[in-house]
Amino acid sequence: MLRAAHIIIIVLLVTSLLALAVAAGGVWYLAPKLPSTNILKDVHLQVPLRVYSRDERLIAEFGEKRRIPLALADIPQAMVNAILAAEDERFFTHPGVDWQGLARAVYHLLRTGEKGPGGSTITMQVARNFFLGRERTYLRKLNEILLALKIERELTKPEILQLYLNKIFLGHRAYGIGAAAQTYYGRELGELSLAQIAMIAGLPKAPSRLNPIADPVRALTRRNYVLRRMYELAFINLQGYEEARRDPITASLHGLTVQVEAPYVAEMVRAEMERRFGVNAYTVGLRVYTTIDSRRQTAANRALRKALVEYDERHGYRGPEDHIEYSIQTRPQAEQTLAGMPTVGGLEPALVIELHEQAASVLTKQHGLVEIPWNGLSWARPFLDHNRRGAKLKAATEILSVGDVIRVRKIGEEWHLSQVPEVEGALLAMNPLDGAVVALVGGFDFVRSKFNRATQAHRQPGSSFKPFVYSAAIDHGFTAASMINDAPIVFEDPGLEASWRPENYSGEFFGPTRLREALVHSRNLVSIRLLQAIGIDYAIGYLQRFGFKDAALPRSLSLALGSGTLTPQELATAYCVFANGGYAVDDYFIDALSDASGERSLQASPRVVCDRCDAPGTREGEETRPGVIEERKSSTENSLETGHALEFQASKPAPRVVTSQNAWIMSSMLRDVIQRGTGKRARVLGRKDIAGKTGTTNDQRDAWFAGFNPRLVAVAWVGFDRLEPLGDKETGSRAALPMWLEFMQESLRDTPEEFMEQPEGMITIRIDPETGHFAGASQPRAIFETFRINDVPASPAKAPARANTGRRSSSGGVAERLF
Repeated sequence: MLRAAHIIIIVLLVTSLLALAVAAGGVWYLAPKLPSTNILKDVHLQVPLRVYSRDERLIAEFGEKRRIPLALADIPQAMVNAILAAEDERFFTHPGVDWQGLARAVYHLLRTGEKGPGGSTITMQVARNFFLGRERTYLRKLNEILLALKIERELTKPEILQLYLNKIFLGHRAYGIGAAAQTYYGRELGELSLAQIAMIAGLPKAPSRLNPIADPVRALTRRNYVLRRMYELAFINLQGYEEARRDPITASLHGLTVQVEAPYVAEMVRAEMERRFGVNAYTVGLRVYTTIDSRRQTAANRALRKALVEYDERHGYRGPEDHIEYSIQTRPQAEQTLAGMPTVGGLEPALVIELHEQAASVLTKQHGLVEIPWNGLSWARPFLDHNRRGAKLKAATEILSVGDVIRVRKIGEEWHLSQVPEVEGALLAMNPLDGAVVALVGGFDFVRSKFNRATQAHRQPGSSFKPFVYSAAIDHGFTAASMINDAPIVFEDPGLEASWRPENYSGEFFGPTRLREALVHSRNLVSIRLLQAIGIDYAIGYLQRFGFKDAALPRSLSLALGSGTLTPQELATAYCVFANGGYAVDDYFIDALSDASGERSLQASPRVVCDRCDAPGTREGEETRPGVIEERKSSTENSLETGHALEFQASKPAPRVVTSQNAWIMSSMLRDVIQRGTGKRARVLGRKDIAGKTGTTNDQRDAWFAGFNPRLVAVAWVGFDRLEPLGDKETGSRAALPMWLEFMQESLRDTPEEFMEQPEGMITIRIDPETGHFAGASQPRAIFETFRINDVPASPAKAPARANTGRRSSSGGVAERLF
C-alpha cells in the first residue's frame, strides 16, 4: 500500500515536471513571437463618421460599428462594478491571469473532458480582442495568457479597463458600453438604472444569445445573476438588489438618435468624406460640422412635404396602396403588416377596419386605432389625370373599403386620409453673404428616392431666370423705365418645321411696357425683345458672372424665357448676387472637420461679402470679366474640396461681379414682384424687404420660386422626375411659392426687416408711367423711379426720339424693328 502511494507521488511529480517543462518550452518558443503591446498605448478605436449641423446637432452616423468612446472617469462606478462582478471580480488584484479561476477551468477539463468557464480575465479578453482571433485552441489560450501578463506589465489597470469597456462587442453593432446604452435604451450611460446597467454588464459572455432583444428570458436570467454577484461582492445593498430584480426588461432597439433630419446633406457629406479619405472615413471618428441651421432645416422639411402633399391632393386620390383581408381574427397579422411598412415623408401607414357613412376607423402603425372624419376624407375625389378629377364624394365607401392599406397624416388634432405624392420637389436656402447652405431638402423622402434634386436635378428655370437677362440689359444701358413693346412676334427658323410664336402666359398683349412692369408681371415677349436688343453673345458672357455655365445656356432667344438647364443650387447661388449687392459667393455645406478627440483640424474659409474690401481688380466701377470667378485653392494638403475648399487661411473677400447700382435696381424690381406682381401671395409675410421671382416652364413641367432678403436666399422647385406636366394653373405661384412661404415664415421669424442701402451715384425722380420720360411737377399720374445718374431721362421736350429706351442693340436694325 505504501509502495503504491510512493509510485503515485512519483508519477505526479514527474507529470508536473513534464508539464512545467512543456510550459517553459512553450513560453520560450512563443514569447519572442508575441506582438508588441505598444499599439495599446495609442490605440485608435474604430469610431463611425458623424455629421452635425452648425449648431452641433446630430444629423447622421455612418459606419459598421457603433461606438461612443468614453474615458474611465466618465463611466459610472455602478457600471464598472457590474462588469467586475460579471467578468472578473479579482481584476484589480491579479497580475493579468486569475490563477484561481484558471485552476478551476483546468480541474473542470480534467474532470469532464470539456472546456469550462472561469479562466478568462478582462486583461486576457483585451489581449484576445486586440491581437488574437476567436478560435478555441490551447495554443491560442497560452498566447492569451502570455499577452495578458505582458499587457499588465506595460499598462495600468485603469488603462486596461478603459480599453475593455470601449472595445467589447455587446450585440446589434454596439461596441463598447456607451454604444450599448444607446442601442438598447436610447440613453447615455449615466441615465441608466441599476437593472439596465446589469443587463449591459451581462452581455460580454454571449452578446448575440443573451441580449434582451434576441432572448429576453435568458437575458433576464443573466441580468439577475449579475445583480446577485454585485450584492455578494457588496457593490449594492439588499434593498437595491431586490428593487433591481423586480424591474421589468425595458430594452428595445434604438436607432441613431438623429436630432436634425437632413439625409440629403448627410449623403453629400458621406460621399465627400469617402472621396477624400476612402474607407477610413467610416472608422477614424471624423466629425463633420455642416453649415446647416437646424431650425431652418426643420422648417424646410415641413414646407416641402406640406407643399407636395397639398399639390397631390388638389389632383385627386389614386387609391389604396394595397388591400388585405381583414377581420378581428386576422388583426395580429394586420398589425404585423403595418409594422413592416415604413413611414414615408411623415405619412403613416394605416389599415381601414371599419367604415361609416362619412368617416372611417383605421388602425395606424404608431398611433393605434384612430378616426378619420369627413373633413379628412372629402378631398379624395378620384384622380383621372393631372387636369381632371372624379365627382365630389358623398360617402366614405366611394373611395375606401375595409382592408385597404392607406396613408394618413395628422393636421392639428384631426386625422386625414393622404397618399405618398408622385410629384417631387426641392428646397435650398443659403446665406448670401458667404454662400453657406443653411437648409437643403432634395426630395419628399430620402429612403424612397436618394436622388438629390436640390443639387442634381437639371431643369429649366422658366421665368425665374428673367432677372439675369434684365440685369444684363441694365448693364448694357437700359433702365427700369425703358419702354419695350409687348406685342405679338413671330420667328422664322429654317431648322424648325413651324414658326415660333411666343406668348405671354395670359395670352394677352399689353403694348409698350416699362421694364419694371414687364418683370413684375413676367411678360415673355418683353423679355425676348430685350434679349434680342442686347444680343445673345453679350448676354451669355454677362450671365456667367452669376456662375452659370456656358454649355447650359442655349444660344437662342428662348434663353430669355429660361430654356437653359440648371439646378436649384445653381439658381440660389446666382440669386445671392442680387441679395448681397453684387458679389459672387460660392455655395458650401461643410463648415469644419474634427477628429475623434474633438479637435478641429479644418475650418471653411469661404469668400465673404465685404463692402469695404472689394477684391483687387473688381472694385466698384472697374471692369469685371464676364464669367470669370476666382478659383479658390486650399493651402493645406489635407483640405477638403467639397467643390469649394476648406482651408486654414482666413476668409477672402468675395469679388464684385455686378455693380452695386445694378444689384440695387434689380432688387427693387424684384421687391415689386412680391408687392404687386406674380409673387404677391408672399405679401402674407407682412414684410417689405423680401424680393423674388416665380418661374413656370412650358406645359407647367416645372414650377419655381426664388426669393430673398439681404440675409437669406431660398429657392423652391416642384416637378415630376419624368418631366410630366404638373397640370393647368400649376404655376410657380401656385405650386412652388407656398413651399417658399412656409419656409420663410419660420426662417425670418423674429428677424427685423433689412433693406439694401441705396448706393452712391443714383437718383430718384418722377417719370411719366406711359412713356418712361422725366415728368414735370405738374405731370398728373407721375410715379417715382430710380436711375443711375448717367441714365436719368431727359424731359420730353429735350429728349431725342429714342431717348430712355436704352437701346444699345448688338443686333442692329433687328432690335429697332422689334421695338
